Amino acid sequence: MAGASQQQRVIVVGGGLAGLAAAVRITEGGIPVDLFSIVPVKRSHSVCAQGGINACNDIARQQGYSEHEHFDETIYGGDFLAHQPPVYEMAQMAPRIIDLLDRMGVPFNRTAEGQRDLRLFGGSLYKRTHFSGATTGQQLMYALDEQVRRAEAAGKVHKYEHWEFLRPVLDEMGACRGIVAQDLRTMQIRAFRADAVVMATGGCGLVFGQSTNSVMCTGAAASRCYQAGVKYANGEFIQVHPTAIPGADKLRLMSESARGEGGRVWVPGKKDASGAWGPHPQPGMDPRQIPDEDRYYFLEERYPAYGNIVPRDIATREIFNVCLEGMGVGGGRMVYLDLSFKPREELERKLGGIMEIYRKFVGEDPCEFPMKIFPGVHYSMGGLWTRYTPKSDLRGLEKGAPGNMMTNVEGLYAFGEVNYQYHGANRLGANALLSCIFDGLFNGESVVNYVRDNAHAPASAVEQGLYAGAEQIEGDKEKDLLARDGDQNVYEISAELGDEMTEASTVIKTGERLQRAIDKVAELRDRYRRIGVADASMWTNQALSFAKSVGDMIAIGDAILRGGMLREESRGSHYRADHPERNDERFLKSTIAEFDPQSKTASITFEDVEVGMVEPRKRTYGKIEPASGQKAGAKTEPAGASN
Repeated sequence: MAGASQQQRVIVVGGGLAGLAAAVRITEGGIPVDLFSIVPVKRSHSVCAQGGINACNDIARQQGYSEHEHFDETIYGGDFLAHQPPVYEMAQMAPRIIDLLDRMGVPFNRTAEGQRDLRLFGGSLYKRTHFSGATTGQQLMYALDEQVRRAEAAGKVHKYEHWEFLRPVLDEMGACRGIVAQDLRTMQIRAFRADAVVMATGGCGLVFGQSTNSVMCTGAAASRCYQAGVKYANGEFIQVHPTAIPGADKLRLMSESARGEGGRVWVPGKKDASGAWGPHPQPGMDPRQIPDEDRYYFLEERYPAYGNIVPRDIATREIFNVCLEGMGVGGGRMVYLDLSFKPREELERKLGGIMEIYRKFVGEDPCEFPMKIFPGVHYSMGGLWTRYTPKSDLRGLEKGAPGNMMTNVEGLYAFGEVNYQYHGANRLGANALLSCIFDGLFNGESVVNYVRDNAHAPASAVEQGLYAGAEQIEGDKEKDLLARDGDQNVYEISAELGDEMTEASTVIKTGERLQRAIDKVAELRDRYRRIGVADASMWTNQALSFAKSVGDMIAIGDAILRGGMLREESRGSHYRADHPERNDERFLKSTIAEFDPQSKTASITFEDVEVGMVEPRKRTYGKIEPASGQKAGAKTEPAGASN
C-alpha cells in the first residue's frame, strides 16, 4: 500500500530522456522523485535515437542561421499546426541545452579545429544538427543517467525499474494524487502517493504492429491516462520515417543522418524519348552495375534546393509513390539509400552505429552496396493534450509557470513524445531529442512550483482509502482478465490491429478506408472481450501484461482513426488522397479526442492553434513537378500546398 511520508514527492513515469531530464530538474528544485520505468532506465527507447539534436551555435550563425530560423523551420516543417510560443522557447533554449550536455561529457563529434561538428538534417538548408556519430540518443541517455544516479546516491531519486504504470490516482476534485503501478516480476499491484505526476512514456508505435520503436512502445500508459479523462491531441499525425530496414519482426531505423551526410536515394529507371522516367527493365540487377544515367535520384530532381534532406513526410510519400508506380527495387517496395561512394573511414567515423546495424540484420556492407530501405512507422506527433502559459508577446513561455505542459487533469504533466506540443503535423528530424530534454529541464521547474504552491493538502495527508480503492480497481480488472477463457487470441487481435492501422492510417489515407478501419477496430474491441489468457501464473507474467496493453492500444487506435476521419484535409504527415489540399479555414486546429466510457470510443472536437508570430504559408520546399507525361509521383504535391 501507499506510504505515508510527510515529504512532498513527484512521480516521473518513463526512463527515457524526458523522464531523466525531469528527474534531474525536479530534484535540483529540492523535491524527491520516484522514477518508474518498464525496463531498466538505460534500455529506454531514447537510446535508439541515432542522428542528432538540433540547435543554433556560433558555427551555424556563420552560415546565416539563428534561433529564429530554427523556430521558423520547426513551425513550417510542422505545417503550422504547432502552438508557436512553446516552439519559440524551445528553439531559444536549444544552444544552452547543447552547452549543458557538452559539460556533462556527451562526446559530440568535433571538427579538426575542436569545434562541435554539425551535419545537415531534413527540412533545413543549414547545418545545425549536433551529433555523436550515429548513436546520439545513447550518449545523451548515458550523460543524463549519470546525473540521475548521482541524485539517487544522495537519496533524492528512488528508481522503480520493471514497474508498469496502470492508472493515475485522481481525488474527488479530479486532481492527480499519485499512480497505480505493477511490479512485472512479482506482479504486485501497488498505489504510490505523489503531489504531481509527470508522464514521459514515449510513443505508440506498436499500435501499428511493426515500427522502428522498441516493442515496449505500446502507448498503453498514454491510453490509460486518456481513458481516465485526459484529452488526447492530434493522434492522426503519425510520422512514417522514409528510411527503415524492412523486417519480419520489426523495422530498424536507418537514421536521417545517412542523408544528412550525403546519402542519395534512388531507384533503377529508364528515361523515354520525352525525358520521363519509367521502370528499369532489370530493376533487381546488382546496383553497382547500374550506370548513373539509369539511376533515378527522384528527390534531387523534384526538390533541387533540398534534395535528399526534404522533411520526412515528403520523402516518405515520394518513396511510397515511386514504388506504387512500379519503380521500386526489384519491382517491389524498396528503394536504395546509397552511401557506397563515400570513403569508408568517414562513414565509420560519422555513421558507424547504423553501418553496424545494417551489416548485422541485412548481411551486406553499406560501404560497398547501396542499402535497401522503405518507410516505416516511427514517431507520434500526437499525444496527451497539455496547456502552457505564454509571455504577453507570445515569444516563449513564462518560466516556471505551474501550468506549463500540464494536462487537463490538475497535477498530471506530459513531457517528451507523449506530449503533443512542439512538432505540429510533422516532426523535423533531430528535434525529438531536443523537445524531450527541453520539456524535462524547462518545464520541470513548473512541476516544482506547482508542488510548492499547491493549495491542496499534500499527498501524504490524503486518506488511504483513495489509494486502496485505486488498487482494488486494477486488481479486479486483472482478476477479470485471468478468469477469461474465451476463444479469441490476444496476439492475433494485436496483429490484426497493427495491419489495419498501417494500411488505413499511415502514408496515404481516404475517408472510405478510415471508416472501414474504424469498423474493424470496433470488431476487435468486441473480440477482445472474449480473449483467453493462457498463463495464469503470478510471476513475470508477460502474457498478462501484453493482454492488458492490447485493450489500451485498441482505445488509442480508435482515437487516431476518428481524428483522421474528421480531418478532411492534407497537412504534414496526414495525407488524405480524397482531400489533397491543406484547409486552414477549417483545420488550422488541434484535434482533441476525449474518451467516452459508455461507447468506449473517442469523441472528437477541434481547438484553435496559436499562430501569432509566423503566418501560415505555402509549404512545398521548392518542389518541381516531373516531366510532362510522367506518372511517378504526379499526385504527391506535399501536404500544405494550398492556403
